[in-house]
Amino acid sequence: MLQVSDLSVAIGDKTILHDINLAIEPGEVHVLFGPNGSGKSTLLGALMGFARYRVLKGSIRLKGEEIVGLPVHERARRGIGLAFQRPPTIRGLTMRQMLAICAGDGVNAEELAACLRFERFLDREVNAGFSGGELKRSELMQLMAQSPDLVLLDEPESGVDLENIALIGRAINYLLGRRVGAPAGKSPRQVRQECVKAGLIITHTGYILDYVNADVGHVLYEGRISCSGNPRELLRCIHELGYGACVRCTF
Repeated sequence: MLQVSDLSVAIGDKTILHDINLAIEPGEVHVLFGPNGSGKSTLLGALMGFARYRVLKGSIRLKGEEIVGLPVHERARRGIGLAFQRPPTIRGLTMRQMLAICAGDGVNAEELAACLRFERFLDREVNAGFSGGELKRSELMQLMAQSPDLVLLDEPESGVDLENIALIGRAINYLLGRRVGAPAGKSPRQVRQECVKAGLIITHTGYILDYVNADVGHVLYEGRISCSGNPRELLRCIHELGYGACVRCTF
């Protein structure tokens, strides 16, 4: 699904990411840990093609196609979708109209909104006056309408209260085409192999791992992927020893 090779990215004159290598197969969900300022959001922005993130070298291949140089809308057409950590307010455009843009006029806005308990927001301007949790639901609802093949999520649990984080988790599993738990007679590995969508999720707290079964974790430290491995083991190591220990870890 995604192959990132020797990717270095700058913002202005400052290099943020150094020689990033990352491979995500169809059906896999990867999580990205790292301290503030380590380059996590920069990586997602570079994958999406935002102009402020300048690729200095390296390759980004989506489903085998090189996409470095493609504009944002072309990457979206090819199957990348991003939920922002801090999405903008869009005046003059309602959520209902935004869903139609994402999925076409045939979208059932009420049905999508019901999945996220968002019916009363459909005729409000996009993200106008929304709380932190409402912003997350707004972003996920737009992604559900878009139905991307590669789902990029920037801290989906940020600003979400404990009552609603399970709702967010269910929406993410829906986006990824995953069921909660393996159906009878099938192992979690078999279920992953049957999925065609993939995901990359940034998390600070790790709470989302209670609701979304991630396959691989990575630690981004000072602009480099310092280690990769079992997501829960990485999170335990971070809690106990801090991010600095990840530079020396043996996962």
